[in-house]
Amino acid sequence: MSKLKTIRLVMPQWQGGNNPAYHFGAQLLAWLAPAANCPVISIPVTPPENNPLSDEGGIVGRRQVIAQLKRAQSAIQQHSPDKIAVLGGDCLVDLAPFAYLAEKYRQGLGILWIDAHPDVMTPAEFSHSHAHVLGALMGHGDAELTAAVTRPISGGKVMIAGLNDPTAYETDFIQQHAINTCSPDEIKAGSRPVLDWIENEKITHLAVHFDLDVLNFRKFRSVLFADPDSDEKTFDGIGKGTLEIDDVISLINQANNVSTIVGLGIAEHLPWDAINMKRMLASLPLISD
Repeated sequence: MSKLKTIRLVMPQWQGGNNPAYHFGAQLLAWLAPAANCPVISIPVTPPENNPLSDEGGIVGRRQVIAQLKRAQSAIQQHSPDKIAVLGGDCLVDLAPFAYLAEKYRQGLGILWIDAHPDVMTPAEFSHSHAHVLGALMGHGDAELTAAVTRPISGGKVMIAGLNDPTAYETDFIQQHAINTCSPDEIKAGSRPVLDWIENEKITHLAVHFDLDVLNFRKFRSVLFADPDSDEKTFDGIGKGTLEIDDVISLINQANNVSTIVGLGIAEHLPWDAINMKRMLASLPLISD
């Protein structure tokens, strides 16, 4: 039996969240990750320097986002992998790889979306496309995003774990499409709803999206909500993560014990201290010279 082929995608996309810090966050994430025993593909991303974005038909930075999506699709098709690890970047980096895995594994694939937010919005609700990705994988939303999805995922094959304080629109979408959800407290208690979902839906393969903002920002500071330049009211009304790192590690490993993880995307790394240190070093004599 031939060995399954794995690739690692590094995609420092920042335009989906309209936040330049995602660019460096992905680069640092790639540096921190263990050395790969598989091909590592860096997806070219237009850097944020001197590149202000504007709303283009309901999506900020649409042209760059779509161009980068197509580059990711092309790279994946070229390598034709069985498994894909993704280091991002904003959450939209998982659109191309998860759409590919959905086509490859069909009814056997489930998506475990570990995130404080469901990412099911459309341009009508929010112009930052990192909040559109799961909806697009289900075939809903902007036509240029859903064009990447040849086999939309049904709500029953989706589990959102760590969801916290969804909006009225998000709650309605989840209910209308019968998406499974698991609260942070349920995860901390042992992840039983996720394991039952895998069994009940006969999921043999999993694509796992891990948005770091599902973590408690008071304990893990490299997420949006810990931005040191924001005031205490900046993120009022937005659901914030409450999980610990060990909660997520346990959840993912338990899921891997009862299915096969074929996709793992890690997104929205915002290492504020490292970003400020990088800026400081570039401003000092002798070092910047």
